[in-house]
Amino acid sequence: MSVDAHIQQLEQRHQLLKSELANLATSPSASDSELVEVKRQKLKLKDEIMRLKSAS
Repeated sequence: MSVDAHIQQLEQRHQLLKSELANLATSPSASDSELVEVKRQKLKLKDEIMRLKSAS
């Protein structure tokens, strides 16, 4: 897999997490720990995307 394809895949996953986070934020049954975990995953993906973009 090329770096660009990998970045695109990570960006798609990041967008999915963004949508999930928006859904959790409006859900009364969502716990704080769920929100924190999704935010952590989203940030980790963003950091990986930025690292790959700066390396290419």
